[in-house]
Amino acid sequence: MKIAIPVKDENLSFFPNAGHTPKFAVYTMSGSGMFKSFNLDEIKQNPRSDIDHSNPEEEHACDHSHDDAEHIEQHNRMGRALKECDYIVVKKACKNTAKSFTSEGIKLVKYNGDSFESTKILNELSSKFV
Repeated sequence: MKIAIPVKDENLSFFPNAGHTPKFAVYTMSGSGMFKSFNLDEIKQNPRSDIDHSNPEEEHACDHSHDDAEHIEQHNRMGRALKECDYIVVKKACKNTAKSFTSEGIKLVKYNGDSFESTKILNELSSKFV
């Protein structure tokens, strides 16, 4: 089972806004119950070209007043880039971001905690990945 989590960089620090994240860390989950483990497979660049990834600390918001085909296509690139994943962890995701994942069969798992450590978050949410 594959799980994506939005991250700021190679340090794997969780990025709360899934649609504006600079990168995605893709993990494979193995085992079950208390023996579940998460192994990092790869880190993928967010394929959207309509956002500025150079300042990941800046708060980003989508302007959905102009949901034209190109704007929606930018979102859809994320779903296609992660299509091998079964789940994605999100804290925030706009409607187009959510749809880009669900249209590829990727289930969203909401994270409401305070941690920024990807592996800690995955372990906290492990019961949601079935």
